[in-house]
Amino acid sequence: MRLDDPITTIKGVGDKTSTMFARLGIYNVQDLLMYFPRTYVTYEDPVDIADLQAGNRQAVRAVVNSRAEVKKVRGLTIVVVYAKDYSGTIKLTWFNCPFLRNYFHIGQEFVFVGDVSYKNGMMTMSHPEYYIDTKYSELTNRWQPVYAVTPGITSKTIQKAVKNASSAIDSIVDYIPESIRSEYDLIEMGRAVYTIHFPVDDQQLRSAVKRMAFDEFYSFIANMHRIKEEAVYVQNEAVIDCDEDVRHFIDSLRFKLTNAQMNAVRDMLDDMRSDHVMNRLVQGDVGSGKTIVAAIGLYAAAVCGYQGVIMAPTEVLAVQHYKELSELCKTYSISLGLLTGSMTAKEKREMYSRIKNGEVQIIVGTHALIQDKVEYSHLGLVVTDEQHRFGVRQREKLAMKGGNPHTLVMSATPIPRTLAIIMYGDLDISVIDELPAGRIPIKNCVVDESYRKTAQGFIMKEVSKGHQVYIVCPMVEASEVLDDVANVTEYTDELEHAIKETYGASVSIACLHGKMKSEEKNAILSDFSEGKISILVSTTVIEVGINNPNATVMMVENAERFGLAQLHQLRGRVGRGGLQSYCIFMSGKKDRDTMQRLNVLAKSNDGFYIAGEDLKMRGPGDFFGVRQSGEVMFKMGDIYNHSDMLRAAQDVYTKYGDKICNGLSENGSNRLYVTPVL
Repeated sequence: MRLDDPITTIKGVGDKTSTMFARLGIYNVQDLLMYFPRTYVTYEDPVDIADLQAGNRQAVRAVVNSRAEVKKVRGLTIVVVYAKDYSGTIKLTWFNCPFLRNYFHIGQEFVFVGDVSYKNGMMTMSHPEYYIDTKYSELTNRWQPVYAVTPGITSKTIQKAVKNASSAIDSIVDYIPESIRSEYDLIEMGRAVYTIHFPVDDQQLRSAVKRMAFDEFYSFIANMHRIKEEAVYVQNEAVIDCDEDVRHFIDSLRFKLTNAQMNAVRDMLDDMRSDHVMNRLVQGDVGSGKTIVAAIGLYAAAVCGYQGVIMAPTEVLAVQHYKELSELCKTYSISLGLLTGSMTAKEKREMYSRIKNGEVQIIVGTHALIQDKVEYSHLGLVVTDEQHRFGVRQREKLAMKGGNPHTLVMSATPIPRTLAIIMYGDLDISVIDELPAGRIPIKNCVVDESYRKTAQGFIMKEVSKGHQVYIVCPMVEASEVLDDVANVTEYTDELEHAIKETYGASVSIACLHGKMKSEEKNAILSDFSEGKISILVSTTVIEVGINNPNATVMMVENAERFGLAQLHQLRGRVGRGGLQSYCIFMSGKKDRDTMQRLNVLAKSNDGFYIAGEDLKMRGPGDFFGVRQSGEVMFKMGDIYNHSDMLRAAQDVYTKYGDKICNGLSENGSNRLYVTPVL
């Protein structure tokens, strides 16, 4: 079996199944082998029902002591069974599995495995797996891969297909010579691929992931070098040199720039007046003031007769940038324009015309800015945000529209400088490592449900001062499967009721989530920024760049369901002015590991420290699920966890260049090709 053979070559995969696989982007054997598990589960020894702990995945050996109850709720078929052991009773619930109504019989003994919760005075499991004792013993203490699936394909189906494709794994030719593998302690590629699908233990899995991380980093670095070699000699056709105007602009700001911000501005201005095109990354933690650096660059471009573009990751943030830039430039003869996907066809046509004719000097927008219909008059500067999930190629597409304009990329990802130099090999780097003057450190606390009334009282105290509050929930709507996880729609109603009942007060509360239309989202955020809304209940749609200096409290519900880096990013929405701000992380789990992980945020507001601590605590099941930046560039590689492999890949490329690199892209043979997002 060859890597480029169609998926139907594999035993058990027919035309119907291959159609399902295609939904996952799997068309041939290579695609399947490179479709790695998203996590793993292990099957531990069963415990007594009395010893179950809510919030954990556990197994119990219990006897069925009720007939299956079947009911319909909101279109779902729910099957409920009760089982017991000598220590207690557990409620077991399955969704849309009507066939189970006749499967369980009173007196039968099973091992049930699933996520445990405590509801209405009883331990429960939602959608548990079930095994007879002899079958369960075969699984005990073995790692099982869990794949992302689509309707018609189960994780077990993918696992079976990979096993049946093992002959292709056995024949994989490693493009890296044994001498280099030995020097950098890399296992063979075929062994790495098999182990990632079927690991025996933690140590083996780490070695396999390390090898694949190396390949992804090596391919990435090789491509970055090619791009940089092509770009390094680009002549600067948009010389932006207006120090006196920029100095006046900075002096007119209502705040003083930090030394780090000034250094970044100098780097940018030096680049834009030099004989080569600028390609610069401005890196800084949440709230460090990167946007004003970009604004100064856009102002300088406009003053010198060029157009400047800033591309935001969301429409909400684009509107916010537009308003802030309009305010900064209102005393100058600079015209600004906004271009987003939700604008009407007529509005877009008018903006296209104004951009093409040079009537607009600073253009703010989303990916609408790189549509084919957009033609720029004299594009001099492009500002993009790393959180936009825009890679090198997409940045190039925008840059090429203007005939090699300067490029400024903003990043809030806390990458150590040595790694950033490798990761952003096509960019020069400026680091903003100071917070703006007057920023008061955020006070943090990690609490459980017992603190809820106290938290609500604290929120009301802040609201009574005229301040505003964010409350973040993981879900948009209620879920039968995750009925203990907060959702914005029900939470908003319940909070309004609780405040009115407890405090007799009427507080303006609104909810916000990604399923809303852009116009509705923008209206809500506009009202919030203008102080018309006191409490905004939202999903993570507010994660990137929303700026409201009057917001002093952030409360995150079910904080355990978020990565530390994302929680740190969310926390950055408060503490953006001169007011003392607070962040409350409300955990639905009370176990030691969860509270220890979340307490990292209580100890520090430093993104670098948080990223490092997050890595130390990750278990094997978190290998692939947590990413530190908004842009998931690699399937396996993590620039923090595998920083040694990133450096090793850089070292190998420096020594050998393209001599071994070509093996990465040889399609049609039994060499795996590894292609990260560029």
